[in-house]
Amino acid sequence: MNARTPATLDQPQASPAPQPAAPASAAPGPVSQGPVPQGPVSRGPVAPSLARPAPRRSLGRRLRPLLLLVVLIGAGLGGIWWFRVGVYLQSTDNAYVQGDIVVLGSRIEGDVAAIEVADNQRVTQGQPLIRLEDRDWRARRDAAAAGLAEAEAAITTYAAQLDQQRAQIAAAEAQLGTAEAEQARARADAGRYGSLATSGFGSRENAERTLADRRKAEAGVAAAQADIQAARAALPVIESQARAAGARRDSAAAQLVLAESDLANTVIRAPFDGTVGNRAAQIGAHVRVGQNLIAVAPPPERQWVVANFKETQVAHMHPGQPVTLTVDAHDAAALRGHVDSLAPATGSQFSLLPPENATGNFTKIVQRVPVRIVLDPGQDASVLRPGLSVEAEVDTRADPTAPRGIFGAAAAVLGGR
Repeated sequence: MNARTPATLDQPQASPAPQPAAPASAAPGPVSQGPVPQGPVSRGPVAPSLARPAPRRSLGRRLRPLLLLVVLIGAGLGGIWWFRVGVYLQSTDNAYVQGDIVVLGSRIEGDVAAIEVADNQRVTQGQPLIRLEDRDWRARRDAAAAGLAEAEAAITTYAAQLDQQRAQIAAAEAQLGTAEAEQARARADAGRYGSLATSGFGSRENAERTLADRRKAEAGVAAAQADIQAARAALPVIESQARAAGARRDSAAAQLVLAESDLANTVIRAPFDGTVGNRAAQIGAHVRVGQNLIAVAPPPERQWVVANFKETQVAHMHPGQPVTLTVDAHDAAALRGHVDSLAPATGSQFSLLPPENATGNFTKIVQRVPVRIVLDPGQDASVLRPGLSVEAEVDTRADPTAPRGIFGAAAAVLGGR
């Protein structure tokens, strides 16, 4: 090896330059080396490959102000929406669909003869649902109709008797007139013949005969008056009998109405349009009065929602405010409604055992107020069923028609509204 000139301690040693490899095809032999430069190594500029690169700004540091601006704008828009809209929206998931479900029972006793509908079938008002055996009730109706006919015939008979009695009274009064006229003639004859007999110009026989005729005429008048009184006394009796017959007629008519009602009750009909369900009747089964046989649920247009809001949410609620309803069983668009009324008391007061906070330990519990919500017309609410869970959101703003979106609220603020 060739000797190298030692370098000073304060001078960096230069790394030897790499020697090119000899080609493989070259013949072996002594390798000639060039002269090695003598003397200290001069300080020169550092090679570019060994220089440290200058620091560069990262992409995240350049985007940081833009992200901060976006966050500030989003926070501002969110704050505007909250104070303009969000704080006035009161919502709860403690809400359920309600409806007047009617459980139909039997008003008479009998056997089930036929069931006219299937389970969960849509029915219309007055449609027959269940028929009971009506043979006995039809016979009772016929018996009541016969009793009414008999009472009406009795009324006709008493009416004829009243007419006859009035005619007898009229005849007795006419007879009295005849008797009175005969009495007047007899009195006149008795007076004349009595005067003649007293003065000696007439016979005593004629005087006594005319006197007898007068007394006979007077008796005839008395008899006619008695006949009139008897005829008139019989008239109230017949009239009372006629009134009794009228009362019996009314009673028979009422019995007929009841019999016809019982006969009509052998057919159980739908009280309104709806859907039948919970059928308990079976063909051939004997049912008693009041026994539940089938239920009818109202159609969607006759249903409503009862939302139980916290007492801290109902301060600004009043009837007419718009409501957005989301039915858990309906994944389509939300339904629209409006507040119909607020309950007069909290739900706990209508429970079976109302709380009594004046006794024992007291723990304050936020109470709930039932709010009745009615659906707006013109919507497809066929999915509604009584008992379904609903999420209700009431808009308590003074102007419910104002924009509800974030950008709409921001535009309203910028427009000075």
